[in-house]
Amino acid sequence: MPTGAAALEELNARIIACEKCPRLREYDAEIARVRRRQYRECDYWGKPVPSFGDARARVLILGLAPGAHGSNRTGRPFTGDGSGNFLYPVLYETGYASQPNAVSRDDGMKLHDLWITAAARCAPPGNKPTPEELRNCGPWLDAELALLRRLRVVVCLGKIAFDALLAHAQRGGEMKSRAGYVFRHGAEYTLPGGLHAIASYHPSLQNTNTGKLTRPMFLAIFRRAREIAEGDARSLTG
Repeated sequence: MPTGAAALEELNARIIACEKCPRLREYDAEIARVRRRQYRECDYWGKPVPSFGDARARVLILGLAPGAHGSNRTGRPFTGDGSGNFLYPVLYETGYASQPNAVSRDDGMKLHDLWITAAARCAPPGNKPTPEELRNCGPWLDAELALLRRLRVVVCLGKIAFDALLAHAQRGGEMKSRAGYVFRHGAEYTLPGGLHAIASYHPSLQNTNTGKLTRPMFLAIFRRAREIAEGDARSLTG
C-alpha cells in the first residue's frame, strides 16, 4: 500500500472520481457548462475538488465546500475566489504558503507544514450541502486524517467544518458526546485522540466585508496554530 504523499495522491484521485451525491455532481457540471460571464473563457474543473498541501503537515485547514466559481472552476481549494484572496496572504505572512496569491492550479503555489481540505468536496447550491451530503464526504476526511501522520492542529473554518471534525472523532470512537464543544471564533479544544482544534470564522466575503472576520483576527489564528504545532512537537521530541 502507498504511504505518505503517494497515498494522499491516490486518495485525491478517488475523491475526484466520486459520484455519491447526484445533486452536487449535476450542479457542478451545469455550472462548468454555463460558466459565469467573467470566466467564460475558463475551462472549469467541474468535479469534486481534491485536497492540497504538504503531506508532512502538522496543521490542517478544514473548510466548508468549494465555491461554484472558485474551486469548482480552478480545481484547488480556496483558489480563484474572494475567500482565497483573504486566506492566502495570511498563510503567506505566517509562513505556510510560498506566495500570497492563488489564481490557478498552475500558479506555482506550495504549502509548507499545511494541508487544506473541506467538509464537502463538491460545490453545493447556495453553499449549503445537505446533512446526507456531508455524511457522504465524511469517510474522505477520515482517510485523510489517518494518512497525515504528523498532524497536530486542525483549524476549522466555520461551524460546518467544526461539526465535521467532531463527527470524525465520533465515527472513530474517540468521542461519545459533543457536549462542551462550542463553536466560537478563537475557541481551542484538545480532542480525545490528541488533535488540537482551533475554531475560526470562515473567510467568506460576507464575514470579511462586514468586519466580522478581520485580517488581524485571522493572523492570530494561524500564529496560534503554529505555536501549538511547534510546542507539541517540542514536547514529543524533548
